[in-house]
Amino acid sequence: MKDMPRSVEWRDNTLVLLDQRKLPQREEVVLCDTIEQVFDGIRALTVRGAPAIGIAAAYGLLVGSHNKDAADIRADFNERCDYLISARPTAVNLAWAVNRMRDCERRCHKESSLFADLLQEAQSIHEEDRVACNAIADVGLPLVEAHPNLLTHCNAGSLAVSELGTALAPIYRAHQKGVKVHVFVDETRPLLQGARLTAYELHRNDVDCTLISDNMAAHIMSEGKVDMVIVGADRVAANGDAANKIGTMNLAILCQYFSIPFYVAVPLSTVDIETTSGDDIEIEERDASEVKEYAGHPIAPVGVAARSPAFDVTPHKLITGIITDAGLLKPPYTESIAKVMKG
Repeated sequence: MKDMPRSVEWRDNTLVLLDQRKLPQREEVVLCDTIEQVFDGIRALTVRGAPAIGIAAAYGLLVGSHNKDAADIRADFNERCDYLISARPTAVNLAWAVNRMRDCERRCHKESSLFADLLQEAQSIHEEDRVACNAIADVGLPLVEAHPNLLTHCNAGSLAVSELGTALAPIYRAHQKGVKVHVFVDETRPLLQGARLTAYELHRNDVDCTLISDNMAAHIMSEGKVDMVIVGADRVAANGDAANKIGTMNLAILCQYFSIPFYVAVPLSTVDIETTSGDDIEIEERDASEVKEYAGHPIAPVGVAARSPAFDVTPHKLITGIITDAGLLKPPYTESIAKVMKG
């Protein structure tokens, strides 16, 4: 891959977030040195993508703490954890990463090394995601080699993780190996993560792609131009139901009609065995202005009612397979997920 800006960095005891709201026009960063700035960065989508949110939160718990003694760090640590978890409810990586940091704080009995131990844990979360993304790339490579004409939704690429991505990772790996890949990119209303972020990534890395509006997907499939759909997810339940960006379930239903394989790509940190099914996943409802406006400009009548659920849940029966860093999971998912999570 070419030099892709990092979505999350820890630099000079400061959390550095690539401001994804400004892409693709401008590559700007936001420096977070207070817990409130970290919360706002996650909530306002300065950083987005389940793994990247988790990484940002892990580092975010440390902002402003490098000069504090252990007693001061511990004084409000649990409150800081709960505060960041409340920023967004659907993506499981947020709570997963924060609770790992909480466990690390509890385990540390050497007061002089508390900050260093917490920083090491955050760095481990970051590095483990990088390894997971590369493993997902390798697991999904044969699928892309067999189905090189793909369609994807939202952004599950390098900008959503540490590097490479989840859904885009096997595509990048295939491209690196000389496979002639073509990707149809859903624009992804209402915030256009496909148009602004995925098309930006793929085009920057010379991966052949075509941007389409979300309501063009069925037509493109009817032309026989899509071999496979691959998406990411923000939470996968124990039965294989997957919550992802709103509009994902539409694609899964279309794939069933057109007999097109539909795959979800996630690291194991996105699999939540404590959540029995998609019915138990809390769906984030965002401000209706995201539907009624774009970039601050009204696109709907003043006063009209609107809704903006950020995610939908794709039933496991519509998912051909789940690409993970531990291998390709196949139905029945209650068995394959239980087995890999125990392993």
